[in-house]
Amino acid sequence: MRKIPRTMATQHPDNANVPSWVKSGEAIEGDDEVFEAYLSYSNYGVEEVMWDAEGKDVDTHVVRKLLTLFPEYFKDNVIGKYVFLTYRLPNPFIEGVDRKVFAETLESIPINFDVGEKFYGEAVTVPVFETILPFTTSSEQLISVIRYYEKAVVNKEDISLTENLKVRDLIGETKPKWIEVIPLIEDKDSLLNIRQIIGGYLNSVKVNYLRVFIARSDPAMNYGLISAVLLAKYALSELKKLEEEHEISIYPIIGVGSLPFRGHLSPYNVQNVFNEYKGVWTYTIQSAFRYDFPLEEVTSAIRFLNVSKPYEKEELEVNEENLLKKVLEVYIPSYQKIIESMAQMINEVANYIPRRRARKLHIGLFGYSRSTGKVTLPRAITFVGSLYSIGLPPELFGLSSLDKLKEEEWNFLISKYKYLENDLKEASKFFNPDNLSILKEKGVVSEDVLSSIKKDVEFFESVFGPIKRSERYETVKHRLLSTLTLVALFENNKEEVSKNIVEMAKLRRSLG
Repeated sequence: MRKIPRTMATQHPDNANVPSWVKSGEAIEGDDEVFEAYLSYSNYGVEEVMWDAEGKDVDTHVVRKLLTLFPEYFKDNVIGKYVFLTYRLPNPFIEGVDRKVFAETLESIPINFDVGEKFYGEAVTVPVFETILPFTTSSEQLISVIRYYEKAVVNKEDISLTENLKVRDLIGETKPKWIEVIPLIEDKDSLLNIRQIIGGYLNSVKVNYLRVFIARSDPAMNYGLISAVLLAKYALSELKKLEEEHEISIYPIIGVGSLPFRGHLSPYNVQNVFNEYKGVWTYTIQSAFRYDFPLEEVTSAIRFLNVSKPYEKEELEVNEENLLKKVLEVYIPSYQKIIESMAQMINEVANYIPRRRARKLHIGLFGYSRSTGKVTLPRAITFVGSLYSIGLPPELFGLSSLDKLKEEEWNFLISKYKYLENDLKEASKFFNPDNLSILKEKGVVSEDVLSSIKKDVEFFESVFGPIKRSERYETVKHRLLSTLTLVALFENNKEEVSKNIVEMAKLRRSLG
């Protein structure tokens, strides 16, 4: 059995600080990302790097560059055997403009194979053999990736060019003959339907094991913090059932960022996340985790995840699944009402969030059905950063709806979301009630929504105790800056807004 990595460095642009090795500007791009991949392995001890072709230009010659620039390291740390490089593809069913990038990225896999064979010798390793398909919503999408690689990339070597020549005579044999696909499940309906999506794939494609990627940030943005956690728990339970049905091992990946809303995997909270998501095998180590905390704390936390024995997956009973869905039914509309009303304000602040990666324009659709139509929001990191920057952590939104839960439903929630109180209290440190008054005075957010947020805070305090206005320097400064930022925003003082947003991000150790 191959080694399944426990930690995956990603290119999520959530870092507040710009690393010292970035050559120019504030965005990590180009050859800096190649160097970053090497550092992720060698400096931080991460076992896998996600090489991201979704929403950004990507260097498909990364393996050649890594082996050329750092030969001594990679002679001992064989890519594809001891450390791993995994492509995240654009989903051609969703991102029409990047369909050819999908094809180009798959075409580069045999090139990486040839480079690896020359460097390591024949049959030592397949440097890149896994691909992540974001926003997977059906088994057909997964099957199409596998079949495209087989038919359009590998089998073209048999095409005749002349009477005596085939493609393989011109460009050599195409290897590897196969790839593995990792479904990234991101929306509520697909997470609730994960058993059918993955089951359909397993019925059509023979595999010895499977890795499945459970999103954590986008579900939080679209459905709220509590929904994101419960949906992840539901998905893990369904994967356990699939393991038993198909008699294979499934290794879940979870996409967690540093702030509570996006997963709360920081070097200071690593044990809690490990205990919260039982059954997860691989954890994403995003940019803020690596660049916004002390190096010793970062490497220690990564080492803990690499060597700790994963828990067994927890299977939900049928009555627990029903309770989970009931909580979602009550909570989601309350959360979404606030976000829909605040969309204009969020997008306004989002304009000042700095770019930490050279991404193409890529927006997220807050796409639930309403008579008012759909609203458009920025990506999850920018979304979270925008709300924290005006002193309104989205973790608090929608909480008052939980007062409608029956005792059995409430007890289920607090038993399954073990660190709910911890996550909410961490987020509440950055709540600034003064800004609600400013928003009311300016009339940019309806009084109804501001009243809902106040009720959410009151519910939090009634259950977990008063929100204490911390007198620690960092939190006092963050609170003051969030007020100054809001005032500067209304006075169109763009320079002040931008400066404050970065300073606050550094204080909380994450952009968003």
